[in-house]
Amino acid sequence: MHEHGSGHGHISPFFEIDRSDWAELAPKMKVPLTQAELIELRGLGDELDLTEVAEVYLPLSRLLNLYAENAQRLHAATTQFLGATTSSTPFVIGVAGSVAVGKSTIARLLRELLSRWEGTPRVELITTDGFLHPNAELERRGILERKGFPESYDRRALLRFVSKIKAGEPEVRAPFYSHLAYDIIPDAAVTVRKPDVLIVEGLNVLQPPMAGKSLAVSDLFDFTIYVDARTSDIAHWYEERFLRLQRGAFSNPRSYFHRFADLDEDAARARAREVWKRTNEPNLTQNVRPTRPRASLILRKDADHAVSKVLLRKT
Repeated sequence: MHEHGSGHGHISPFFEIDRSDWAELAPKMKVPLTQAELIELRGLGDELDLTEVAEVYLPLSRLLNLYAENAQRLHAATTQFLGATTSSTPFVIGVAGSVAVGKSTIARLLRELLSRWEGTPRVELITTDGFLHPNAELERRGILERKGFPESYDRRALLRFVSKIKAGEPEVRAPFYSHLAYDIIPDAAVTVRKPDVLIVEGLNVLQPPMAGKSLAVSDLFDFTIYVDARTSDIAHWYEERFLRLQRGAFSNPRSYFHRFADLDEDAARARAREVWKRTNEPNLTQNVRPTRPRASLILRKDADHAVSKVLLRKT
């Protein structure tokens, strides 16, 4: 383990831990998932296997569990000190990173692993897709092609949602986003009921407050994870994922992207590169990656999707 950036006259707030060193921190327990369960959790194109779960994500889940349990103890001590009787508030984890970097799979995996640890049995996961403005509103604002950029989200609604969770409200509802329809579904909702841990996954969850605003949703997080990789690797993963979707989900006549179902492979790759260059890469470089230094922990992936380094913020 060494300080990230040390040796170049730069003092970093992160410890940089090689995969092999991180793996040695793994708790002495079997991976509580079967291969079949892992396949269910995996996103399109993810190469996640049980070895990676054991060496990277099991230690991470234990670390998060320790943070969450310590937060609960601190909350109890503080309320006792104040003579109050408020119940504990959920421990909120933010997971950020580019399109196609694998953050959704990581969020789902952490939900499963964390829920197996004593002290954090109730773990809920919400994605910020539900807080995108509906397509009609994005069109009205002329930003449909900037879907995923910070301005395409109802950030006030997301902030209200997480604030209610932190306040211990018994039931909080979020809008439901359909990847098939590529839009918010009216009158549908995701309901979260007083979890021990809430994981909030999305492109821009680590954004600082907007100009003139005092609070961002990132201010309500207890721990944050940024999933990192080279831009060229993520671009390749996006292209491969687009092809898998074209052969699968896009073939559904109800899919928003059904128009791409009959493209030949060269045309499909060209289309994927066009979307990457026009929307996803600019969003990554302008908005998503600049939030990386704000994270509590960075998972750095190599070209094969495997995590090679873990950067943990010094506390």
